[in-house]
Amino acid sequence: MIIKKYKKFFPLKRYGQNFLVNQESIQNIVKIINPKKTQALLEIGPGLGALTQPICEFLDKLIVVEIDPNILLFLKKCIFFYKLQVYCQDAVSFNYRNVLCSKYKYIRIFGNLPYNISTSLILHLFQYIDIIQDMHFMFQKEVAKRLVAMPGEKYYGRLSIISQYYCNIKILLNIPPQYFKPIPKVHSIFVNLTPHTNSPYFVYNINLLTSITKNAFQNRRKILRHSLKKLFSERDLIKLKINPNLRAENISIIQYCQLANQLYKKNK
Repeated sequence: MIIKKYKKFFPLKRYGQNFLVNQESIQNIVKIINPKKTQALLEIGPGLGALTQPICEFLDKLIVVEIDPNILLFLKKCIFFYKLQVYCQDAVSFNYRNVLCSKYKYIRIFGNLPYNISTSLILHLFQYIDIIQDMHFMFQKEVAKRLVAMPGEKYYGRLSIISQYYCNIKILLNIPPQYFKPIPKVHSIFVNLTPHTNSPYFVYNINLLTSITKNAFQNRRKILRHSLKKLFSERDLIKLKINPNLRAENISIIQYCQLANQLYKKNK
């Protein structure tokens, strides 16, 4: 069914449209999301409805955010369109608080994301973490690896730290390129991000954590006493039991949080 729909539609390169067409993967994803009528669900980039249609079967209403008006014209012809609450907007600047009504306290978000916006979208969504129950997204394999990377690993960086600060992250499914139309040049991974209920991390000011990690990883080949010298003296680092001769990728999230809190206290 979804392959027939694809043949009638021309994906736009500027929106990074690669539509999931493998039925088994679609069924597995819907089963993992496990939508309930008592929940508010929002899909980012419904595309040709591969996930939209089966998820609508479990719901009275599904919120969708889609930037491409041609996709929305396509969806208007689908039998499930009456169940959609549509926002024709850019997901990276969308205000997710606007979709919640008094009936729901939290929202569940999912989507097969265009790879060119996935990192900026995730960082945008963290601004709404207090109203998000969970998120399920299809990412480019490299992005997924960055999300779950640990200190010392190749993909460990700012995205790893900020994402794991907010969420517990699990890799769920590996999806090969041939499961999409048009076929992308990369492998994909379906990922769950669930906000911490009892977070292992704490910072007084998240902007300081962002700033410190930016400084550290912009100069990731430099050791910390050089990359962070504008923010911390070598003595400051030693006092926090952080080796000033280590590089950015060797410092744990807890240690970055300690640095952020130390800077907060210094600036008070």
